[in-house]
Amino acid sequence: MAMGLARPGKRTRGSRRAPMAEINVTPFVDVMLVLLIIFMVTAPLLTTGVPVDLPDSRANSLPEEQDPISLSIAADGVIYLDESPLAPGELPDRLANIDRTADGQLPQVTLRADRVLDYGRVMAVMGELNRAGFNRIAMVTTGVAEQPASIAGSDDEQ
Repeated sequence: MAMGLARPGKRTRGSRRAPMAEINVTPFVDVMLVLLIIFMVTAPLLTTGVPVDLPDSRANSLPEEQDPISLSIAADGVIYLDESPLAPGELPDRLANIDRTADGQLPQVTLRADRVLDYGRVMAVMGELNRAGFNRIAMVTTGVAEQPASIAGSDDEQ
């Protein structure tokens, strides 16, 4: 700490303070903490996948499992297992090769299906999931604030 100290007999002109020999790390730590918070908030939102136009729903969201299996059905009917496209008829074999979790259960499957798909196509995929033993299936939708028009009123019931 004797770096900037003046000798006892000499005085520098106009300066009474010695130069600072330490680095102030407080601003650096502040910036790092802000970046850490930003990454912690945005990391769960960065799930990538197959672009699917999801249907709307007012259902509450489910708690997210640690490592779910993502199964997507695109508008053209191609099935994707964790972003890799499957050939027709390949789904049952791929489902049979999925490992169980540490507690002996099969992992949860998140099913994303395009809104223009035929209901039978989605049910066929769900049937294959059930046949392979997957009983925990979460269907992904986009959340909307109001009730969909197709079930909102009684005008359609007449």
